[in-house]
Parts: sequence; structure tokens; C-alpha cells
Amino acid sequence: MKRVGEGLVEAVGEAVAEVILGLLACVLFACLVLIAHLGWSFSPRLTLAGAGLFSLLLAHGAWRTFRTAAKGRRRGFAAFTAGIFSVTAVTALFLLFYATGCDCL
Repeated sequence: MKRVGEGLVEAVGEAVAEVILGLLACVLFACLVLIAHLGWSFSPRLTLAGAGLFSLLLAHGAWRTFRTAAKGRRRGFAAFTAGIFSVTAVTALFLLFYATGCDCL
């Protein structure tokens, strides 16, 4: 009886965590769409320029992340772009796994 109760508590906990993560992914996706919409309605040229600069930042971060570093530690701008790339990649994976189950899509 004790194992059945533990299994039931674990299953309910996983279901609640899944719902919370799905809701968080939907809210994050909605915020990203809202930011893009507001930016485009304010200034399409500035939005495209910002997207281009952000793409260059991500490309530099990816290059620094996957390039074999001879010196060891990254410093300064290279560490910043590698961190931005890592955060963006993790966010994209999170949205890929959880926002696809969102009914708002």
C-alpha cells in the first residue's frame, strides 16, 4: 500500500510539473511574439537591424563555443557572446520540447 501511494504521489507530481513547464513555455513564447510585434510596429528597419546584430552576436558566440580554444579560458567579449549563445540555445531547446504541446500554436 505504501509503494502504491508513493507511485501515485510521484505520478501526480510529474503531471503537475509538466503542466507548469508547458505553461511557462507558452508564456515565454507569447512574450517573444509580443516583443517582435511591438518592435515591428515601432520601426521595421530597426527591428531588422536588431535581429541582424543579434544574429551576428549568436554566430560569434557559436563560433567561440565550438571552436577549439588553444589558450583555455575565454575572456571579455568572447565569453559574453558564448554565454548569450548558450542561453539562447537552451531557451530554444526548452521551447522546442514544451511549446510544441501548447494549444496556442
